[in-house]
Amino acid sequence: MALSATTYVGDVPAQQDWSRALILALPILAPPSAQATPWLRKFGAVSTGFASGWMRVRGMRRRRTVNRGFVLSDHVDWPGLMGTIEATAAERIWVTHGYTPLVVRYL
Repeated sequence: MALSATTYVGDVPAQQDWSRALILALPILAPPSAQATPWLRKFGAVSTGFASGWMRVRGMRRRRTVNRGFVLSDHVDWPGLMGTIEATAAERIWVTHGYTPLVVRYL
């Protein structure tokens, strides 16, 4: 299944109507501290969500001050991770946390 076309927010004119848009922001680009900033206000009325394994913890959505929480863990088992890398024939792998030296050495 193909993904829909995407647009980089910085390339869109300021008067863009965002009312029907799904805006995905990486935590490194738009952390929770971005709430109530001019950057977020340019989208008008928003409903926020957060995807993390932490959303399974009771009260975490409220503590994160988001409207919706989606349980999606970034942790994976070794066979699952290696199987995914092999199945996708990925040429570039970014190892960001965990047993990074071990994974890098193995790959």
